[in-house]
Amino acid sequence: MDAYTGFAYVYDEYMDNIPYEEWGQYMIALLKENGVSGDSSVLELGCGTGNATRLLSDAGYDMIGVDNAPDMLEIALEKKEEEGQDILYLCQDMREFELYGTVKAIVSICDSMNYITEDEDLLEVFKLVNNYLDPEGVFIFDLNTVYKYEKILGEQTIAENREDASFIWDNYYDEEEQINEYDLALFIPEGKDGLYRKYEEVHYQRAYELELVKELLEKAGMEFVTAYDAFTKNPVNEKSERIYVIAREHGKKKN
Repeated sequence: MDAYTGFAYVYDEYMDNIPYEEWGQYMIALLKENGVSGDSSVLELGCGTGNATRLLSDAGYDMIGVDNAPDMLEIALEKKEEEGQDILYLCQDMREFELYGTVKAIVSICDSMNYITEDEDLLEVFKLVNNYLDPEGVFIFDLNTVYKYEKILGEQTIAENREDASFIWDNYYDEEEQINEYDLALFIPEGKDGLYRKYEEVHYQRAYELELVKELLEKAGMEFVTAYDAFTKNPVNEKSERIYVIAREHGKKKN
């Protein structure tokens, strides 16, 4: 079953605990520290409903958003029209994405990279990133960690009952395969007679060790720069729940 179909319509409501403004400011700071000024072209992979894309656009970046969930992009396009932003959205799989030219930076947040569950596929994403970056362009992305899946999410059930919708979210983590399965049941009101329609979705995310990520980046021709414990400048530690990885294009010649 496709992910982010029924959930797309209540995604922003249930993600209201994510401080997008703070996350956006952190990303903007990382971009600027790595030479990506506010008028640069930036691609966001796994842009979803465009929350982070819009924040970067407001900061002056020339934004492109890529996602493979049409329902999520439909909402992103509605926001774009409402706010009059100049953002290009493309419905593409990040393992096969295509651009008309290169960009100064590529970013990906909200654990979009964890949805790539095979080493070979993640390597292909990294190769495409390297291909579509300007010479010495910057790639910044986040990842949920093995620690988070093992100690915090794994085998946990999260449920919320709200006036507009309700959900039950079961997690199952396979330590050997390092795959976390999210079984999501959504109950969304339909009509005015008090009835709810049930939507069921299954999501899979992969936990990656940082050393493997470094190895795959290097195989893709990229240069690993650094990794941070999320929203800080501190090194990754054994209890980091989310990390930010910074890499750089390597191999192209500047004009």
